[in-house]
Amino acid sequence: MAEAEYDEFDMDSSESKWYVRTLSGILTKTKDKKPTPDGLWEKCKRCKEAHPTRDWIHNLYVCPSCNYHDRIGSKEYFEILFDQNKYVELDANLSSGDPLNFTDTAPYADRITVAQNKTGLKDAVRTGHGKMNGQHLVVACMDFNFIGGSMGSVVGEKISRAIDYAIETKTPFLMISKSGGARMMEAAFSLMQMAKTSAKLALLNKGGVPYISLMTNPTTGGVTASYAMLGDFNIAEPEALIGFAGPRVIKETIGKDLPKGFQSSEFLLEHGFLDFIVDRNHLKSKLSTLLSIIWSNNKEKQTVKTTI
Repeated sequence: MAEAEYDEFDMDSSESKWYVRTLSGILTKTKDKKPTPDGLWEKCKRCKEAHPTRDWIHNLYVCPSCNYHDRIGSKEYFEILFDQNKYVELDANLSSGDPLNFTDTAPYADRITVAQNKTGLKDAVRTGHGKMNGQHLVVACMDFNFIGGSMGSVVGEKISRAIDYAIETKTPFLMISKSGGARMMEAAFSLMQMAKTSAKLALLNKGGVPYISLMTNPTTGGVTASYAMLGDFNIAEPEALIGFAGPRVIKETIGKDLPKGFQSSEFLLEHGFLDFIVDRNHLKSKLSTLLSIIWSNNKEKQTVKTTI
């Protein structure tokens, strides 16, 4: 150790230091150090553990350490559910208009365009039909990245048309909800979708076709108050936020502290609002088992027009 750089070791010093640096600005060259490329690791939003991205995807975007279910969209759910990711999308090009010429901090038409360019989606829901473990299934899945998964007129129309297809072909219908509620930029046009989709589901029920509602994080507002809670089976992913108004609004309204875990999947299951909670890793197998029990005797009634 050079005297020019460090003093003698002083084990008995009051500062309890191994050595004292006498020269500042000593740097270690790191020109050969390579930065870690982006996208190789995923950090869990809850436990903060980092996992290789390929392991994260292989585990269906669920944290291997704490079982936190990361938010995913229709693309990922379709890959999980449909055999070999083969499906036929319904009404793929249906897009929102601007019936009220609404403007707040920005024109609504511009918001739609920005959201479409950013997400590659036409609106906050995608619908399609295919096979899940060999069983025909119609799926409508909401995308939270498109204006918070808000329910506008196109969302209601696409869901209604998907239900019509399920009725026509006698195919079970799965709704995957993920939404902040009604789309305020469409006002009453948005709220009308609650009645519209609920009426369509009544026709689905009258036709004897099963409807399964899967609620994911978050499912709130007018979506919860309509089609999300009308399933023959209402199920949810673990720890999803499910409710009408948010916890803060409810607390301020009633002036009381809310129970622990209020509006979580587990709380709703305990109080009878859900039939069961399913981990994403078991979603396809459990849905297949459920449909084989309730629909196996009706397969011959199906009239699916498109071969998947």
